Amino acid sequence: MGLSKKDIGRRKATLKARLDELEKKARIDPLKRDTALHEELADTKKKLAELE
Repeated sequence: MGLSKKDIGRRKATLKARLDELEKKARIDPLKRDTALHEELADTKKKLAELE
């Protein structure tokens, strides 16, 4: 069963909020020493791109 438009909107909003948080943290870590953070950032960007 697919997601409703409202569910998709909520999911996008939560992903965008999480993306903002992760980008702030990633700017503090430009050398990518925290690999988990940067992997989660890339994964979140990928999920957001799939929804759009």
